[in-house]
This record gives sequence, C-alpha cells and structure tokens, in this order.
Amino acid sequence: MPATRLRPPPLRRPRAVLGTALAAVAAGGLVAIAFAGCGVVGPGPISTVGKVDFGTPLAIPPLAESTVDADGTRVFSLDAQAGTTEFTPGQPSATWGFNGSYLGPTLVAERGEHVRVDVTNSLDEPTTVHWHGMHLPAEMDGGPHQMVAADASWSPEWDIDQQAATLWYHPHPHGETEDHVARGLAGMFILHDEHERSLGLPSEYGVDDVPVIVQDSGFSADGEQESKQRGYAGGLGDELIVNGTRAPYLDVADELVRLRLLNASTARTYAFTWSDARPVELIATDGGLLEASVSLDHVRLSPGERAEVLLRVSPGERVVLQSKMTPEIAGLVGPVADTNGGSDALDVLEVRAAETLDPAPPVPAVLNAIDDFDEADVAMTRTFTLDDSFEINGEAMDMGRIDETVTVDTLERWIVDNATQLPHSFHVHDVQFRIASIDGAAPPPELAGWKDTIFAEPEKKYELLMRFEDYADSDTPYMYHCHLLWHEDQGMMGQFAVVEPGQHATITEGTHHEH
Repeated sequence: MPATRLRPPPLRRPRAVLGTALAAVAAGGLVAIAFAGCGVVGPGPISTVGKVDFGTPLAIPPLAESTVDADGTRVFSLDAQAGTTEFTPGQPSATWGFNGSYLGPTLVAERGEHVRVDVTNSLDEPTTVHWHGMHLPAEMDGGPHQMVAADASWSPEWDIDQQAATLWYHPHPHGETEDHVARGLAGMFILHDEHERSLGLPSEYGVDDVPVIVQDSGFSADGEQESKQRGYAGGLGDELIVNGTRAPYLDVADELVRLRLLNASTARTYAFTWSDARPVELIATDGGLLEASVSLDHVRLSPGERAEVLLRVSPGERVVLQSKMTPEIAGLVGPVADTNGGSDALDVLEVRAAETLDPAPPVPAVLNAIDDFDEADVAMTRTFTLDDSFEINGEAMDMGRIDETVTVDTLERWIVDNATQLPHSFHVHDVQFRIASIDGAAPPPELAGWKDTIFAEPEKKYELLMRFEDYADSDTPYMYHCHLLWHEDQGMMGQFAVVEPGQHATITEGTHHEH
C-alpha cells in the first residue's frame, strides 16, 4: 500500500444562501422545483482549480479476461459485489464494484464477434447490467425488465454489430439506478473494428489509449466517501475521482495520447478543457469516430456521454485536464447554474510527459465516413416533452405500459423538447442517432456524429433521426429516459417496443406521435 500523503483540507461546497435561491426563482421561474420535497438548500458554486495535489498515479481498470468457446463466442464474466475501497490510504469506504470493490474491468470486443457476459449478482439486493450505447436485442439490454436477483446469474449474448466506439455498462434497476451507480457499479466497454485499427491512432490500452472514467463524490475530513448534496440535477459532489482515484496523475511516454472520456457521474455535466487553453482535439463521440477531428475550447459531456480526445505533448511538460462549466455552456440562467454544477471549475487529471517521448504519426485528415439519413424516408415523427415534474409527455414511468411502438427497419424522427428552464438529458437504448437540428439549426461539428445521449439545454428542441434496423420483440421493451439518474429514478423514463409490421406490443400500448 502506498504511503499516506498529506492532503490539503477537504474542499467543502458552500450552500447557496436563501437570497440566491429566491433570485433563482425570479430569474428561472421553475427552479423552485429544485428543492421541493427534498428538504435541502441547493449546493453553491465551487472551484478546485489549483487546489488538487495530484499525488496519486491514475488507476487503470484491468482488461476483462475472456475465453472463446468452441462455437467462437467470446465469454466474459462480471460479478457485482460489495466491498471496501481506500480512496485515501487507511480510510476504507463501503463501495460496490464488478470483479472488485469499485468500478469494473474494461471489456474489449471486435465488430463481428458474438459475445456472452456471465453476470453474477453477489449483492444482497437485485440489480441489472445495462450495456449503454450497445445495439442488441431488447431481452439482452439489461434494463429494468432484466433484473438479476441476489445470488442469481444472467448470461446475455449478442452479436457486435456496430462500429468501433467507447461504450460502458452500469446498473439500471427502476428507482435505484442513481444509488447503484454512485456506489461504484460501472465500467467501460470498448469496441474495435478493422477501419479504426487501420488509422494508426493510439491503441495500447492504459499506455497511450487511456480510459478516463470521471465521477464526482464527497469525502469527509478523514477521507471516507460520504453522500453528496442534492440540487435539481441530482447529487453533486465537491471533488472528482477518475477511475476511482483521488487527485490522479498520468505519466505518458508517447507524443500522442488518446483519452476515452466517460462521464459516469449521476448528475454532473462537465466542460472538459486544458489548463493551458490548448485546443481539445475531439475525434469521437458516443457512437464512434467523427468524420474528422474537431478542435474545441471545451467538450461538454452530460452523464452517460462519452468523447475520445487526442492530446499531443512535449517532452517534460505537465498539463491539467479541467472542467470549467459556465452558465452559458450549460444553457442555464446564472442562479440555476449555480445550484446545479453549472458554475463549477474542477481539476480532473494531471498529465505528465516523460523527458523522452515516442513519436507519433500525423492524425489522418479523414477518420470516418458517415452517411446522412434521407429525411424523406422518415416513417414516423414522435415528440418527447421533458417537464419539471420528472415526467416525459406528462407521464411518469410505468413498467406495465409501452409508451411507443416502433416498426422494425424504419427511420424515425424523435423531437426532444426541454420545455423547462432546468437541466435535463435524453438517452435512447439500442440505437445510435444523428442530431438533425437544434432549434431548427444544424448541429455544431462536435455533435454531427453518432450519439445515444444528449444534454438537453433548457427551452430547446432537438430533432433526432434514428433507424431501428432489427431486433423486433413484441414482448420486451427498450427504454428512453433522462440520464440525470435521480430524474430517471423519479420516473423520467418511458418504454418503447420494436415490432414487426402490423404487430403490437404485448404490454398495454400508449402513444405520443404525429405523422
């Protein structure tokens, strides 16, 4: 065990004063719901910039071991278990993890493979494992209909039939998702394909191709993990951990490094940037590579979203990955931003370059070819209105109700309307979609690729195009929901079934669509 380091006093988030809350009501109107029924005053802004000692090497989640059966199936094993984790040496915290006490191993598979994951639940309560961003049959999706009882097991299997991408896995029990994820049940699932491998991008896992799983948390003065304060968005911690590591640094010996950013927080949205203001070079979003890299001053990721970025370093230099949210980036009025993490500045990870670096080839000018959908092929338009009562289209989640029924192999337009002045997000299971427009305008380049989760800015409409190519199942639904996990748990989720032409779902159907 490493020696205990002396740390500065813990950073405590100030509580917003009552006057600020009242100003928020006046400025934002609906922000009063942020505190309704929860008995707390919302958290106020915080900055950890320059206050993190970066004294701990970044932990790299191990690669999940796998075997290949006689029929060619690649088989992984995951065991959800309770344990303790020393985020600070000598100070154990009660946590959950897969195959360990916190987080889980990284699963890696190739396009075209058939995979099976043998999931064991060694917890004393039911949970699930959802494969976020994966295209797969509904009965293998790991949503709230695929609960795994305590001391039980589940073995979903499916074909990897999508392009190279950074995906992840996490629990999805109805009403308990925030708690299960916050306890530590999450891990990365990386997909490769021949095209991506041919580009010469950094690809040595944990060396120049590095998972960066970002979560916010709270810690006592002694370093024990503790509960987070709650704003309207959900629980917000006053410190970040990366791959389960407090105050992490990453040593690199390569000129070019690929960072796979995953926002595994339950409520916090980040605006990732570099401490020296160099451009953030974005090469991939949720569903895979963009057509070309995009240079940005920040990359915004809401819970569940992923981004792959490239960092080119010089010998001996140090640069800090930070998150610097502003009300403008969050799309929130100031007082609402202040109580929901939208004004926070956070140090994330220090990258330390060796004095001698292995050279890297230039990044290809063209990374991917993405075919546009023909909007003339749209067979159905549906509208999903996000409100301030944790409902979608005026209804809370009902496990016994199918809200939307989709005909297989059809193109659909989903209009997501955040009708509030408060933060939300929107995630669709099974498919990767394209953003056709945001309030009628074309999306910016960083949102022009494949997505499965979007940050839904207040009072904006997002037009999404998606094709449900296969996996019809009238008995088992997929989910769509806000990925601010407290919102999801409160009922901000719906169900859709993909069926053959002329079929109906076997659960009671409702609908909210227009032709």
